[in-house]
Amino acid sequence: MWATAVGVARVRALETERENALFRDPLARAFAAAGGLWPSSPPPADEAARRRRLGVAFSIVIRTKFLDDLLREASASGVRQVVLLGAGMDSRAFRMAWPEGTRLFEVDTAVPLDFKASVLRQERAVARCERITVPVDLREDWPRALAAAGHDPALPTVWIAEGLLIYLPEDAVELLLARIGARSATGSRMGLTLGSRGVIERFGADAAPGSAASLWVSEMPDDPVGWLAGHGWEASGHTLRERAAAYGRPLTTPARREEGPGGLISAVRR
Repeated sequence: MWATAVGVARVRALETERENALFRDPLARAFAAAGGLWPSSPPPADEAARRRRLGVAFSIVIRTKFLDDLLREASASGVRQVVLLGAGMDSRAFRMAWPEGTRLFEVDTAVPLDFKASVLRQERAVARCERITVPVDLREDWPRALAAAGHDPALPTVWIAEGLLIYLPEDAVELLLARIGARSATGSRMGLTLGSRGVIERFGADAAPGSAASLWVSEMPDDPVGWLAGHGWEASGHTLRERAAAYGRPLTTPARREEGPGGLISAVRR
């Protein structure tokens, strides 16, 4: 999975080079280069595969901007604990401005965290908040590891699960949400990205073995807002198309029926 995270970093590096970039991620290029995906990556096998890759890259850019904004709003509301689940090559600890006292926990397995650490040393990167890595598999008892690393469940937390839930079967998604809820004080925030309806059929059906899309197993529920309400969260959903238009990057392809409800989720713990 760390190779997928490097692929995400390459997308962020390409966006960073745009004149009208929606965000700047100065470390993304270093992650992509260290993973062998910069300046180029293997070309898609055919035109359909090329279009799928462009679609995935576009969604990564929009979701990154969406979650950046969510994190800024959470910080402005006074939240000082951040947990990135399946952190991968996320560099928000380094590229975003954080209020004093912010503690950011990166939860992932040891392999991507070790790879990331080597690149950060090479780049002499300095975090802009207190950054704490938590090497643990999310299939294991990660709440215990997070607690041992210093996370305080009595204080509000903003949780980010970006590009993660689509790789988890339904029972694992339910367990993850239950565990997050058990460590979320009132006023906690959460940002999720969910696989839109039909995305596995469109992207995963003929995906190359071992590719990211070949590992997708989970799409969003029919009513994600109601689903999260059942877990104790007051949520709102946004479609990729809605957010892209709001950011000045409107989609030109016709809307699909299965695009709604939205797969970009923001939620508050009440």
